[in-house]
Amino acid sequence: MSDLKNQIDLSRVPQHVAVIMDGNGRWAKLHQRERLFGHANGVQSVRDVTQAAVEVGVKYLTLYTFSTENWNRPKEEVDGLMNILVENIVKET
Repeated sequence: MSDLKNQIDLSRVPQHVAVIMDGNGRWAKLHQRERLFGHANGVQSVRDVTQAAVEVGVKYLTLYTFSTENWNRPKEEVDGLMNILVENIVKET
């Protein structure tokens, strides 16, 4: 990603970027995998976006990861999502 700074006008980088994370379950289904496989693999996308934001000087990054409607998903999926979240917070801090 080191080329990223050379590819954009840094004077036009927004101070705040918000990302709505969506589609990990559909991605997994497309690859004939369980939805949680998609959610777990989405973690790398979060790392990539975070690194890119830091690299170009974004001051504030909001990741919208879980909506109130997500609580209506099967308990196994919600528990899996919460485990992915906790595991990665612990790992990254």
